[in-house]
Amino acid sequence: MTGEAGVTEQLEPAFRDLYGTGPEGVWAAPGRVNLIGEHTDYNDGFVLPLALPHTARAAVARRDDGVLRLHSADVGGGVTELRLDELEPGGVQGWEAYPAGVVWALLDAGHPVTGLDLHLASTVPTGAGLSSSAALEIVTALAVNDLYDLGLQRWRLARLAQRAENVFVGVPCGIMDQTASACCTEGHALHLDTRDLGQRQVPFDLAAEGLRLLVVDTRVKHQLGDGAYANRRSACEKGAALLDVPALRDIPYEELAGALARLDDPVLRRRVRHVVTENHRVEEVIGRLEAGDPRAIGPLLTAGHVSLRDDFEVSCPELDLVVASAEDAGALGARMTGGGFGGSAVVLVEEDGAEEVGRAVTAAFAARGHRAPRVFTAVPAAGARRLA
Repeated sequence: MTGEAGVTEQLEPAFRDLYGTGPEGVWAAPGRVNLIGEHTDYNDGFVLPLALPHTARAAVARRDDGVLRLHSADVGGGVTELRLDELEPGGVQGWEAYPAGVVWALLDAGHPVTGLDLHLASTVPTGAGLSSSAALEIVTALAVNDLYDLGLQRWRLARLAQRAENVFVGVPCGIMDQTASACCTEGHALHLDTRDLGQRQVPFDLAAEGLRLLVVDTRVKHQLGDGAYANRRSACEKGAALLDVPALRDIPYEELAGALARLDDPVLRRRVRHVVTENHRVEEVIGRLEAGDPRAIGPLLTAGHVSLRDDFEVSCPELDLVVASAEDAGALGARMTGGGFGGSAVVLVEEDGAEEVGRAVTAAFAARGHRAPRVFTAVPAAGARRLA
């Protein structure tokens, strides 16, 4: 709490300098890392994310004149001023589109918002596949929910934030990132059924077992990924239609071989195989965690990476290098996390081997001429909350 108190002490005077008055409160929403369950959320499937200690934080106050003012401590430039009655999909560019989109989604759903002043600061790495955009959305949504006494449940805030990103920003993301930021709890991973948003908190205390989960931010983002997300989503929808199911989550793992035999397109077969096997891996990981055997999830993480690399084809050389070099150095398992084509990987290691694995990955990057990756430990943190 000392760190959060320090954040509040920094944000409040900055808000006052910007807007001439103090904020009505300060909120925080975390980034997330996904342990397992990638590209399953827009297929009505299962995911297992955990919140990170890294957060987007916002000092916020209401206005009554229909104006939205936005400022970021992390991006150069002054205050952006927008009129609520002029907000429309595609009309705002840059980081401002995420909080503005949330306000638009709330207004579009009929909730009374008359204006806001926001000052934002974030420690969630951008471009790392750790949901920096979802953190911006959820911190805005929670602040508005509290300030305007809307009484919306966390899952509904996540749905509105996802609509903001899908429709206002134009990114066809699933529901996982926003729900993880809004609903994760400290010391747990969130087992989320993305069809009905059913949630179960799964205890995830690796330190007690002498283990550590490393996040390796490759610091790269390949342009190939720009249209690839929408392409993968479209392929999954086509596969579901050809197999006559509402979504790929409805194909039982035990019936996968028969389903694949009905598809003529080898690309569609690979996409479908990834989603069905990945849903199964989520259930397998949860089973091993609940059985008290977290070391046994390592091979499942690696299997997930192979599937993302070969069947879903969303990895990249840098992510593959993290996985290979980490396992060569003794990691129990590793895989890319997030949308792919760059971003981050997760690595399960023994506590006493964590530093060696981190050095090995960094050395492998240097040997290939890559920029040094950022390596840190993922600690399952609390979801969105009010700080002051």
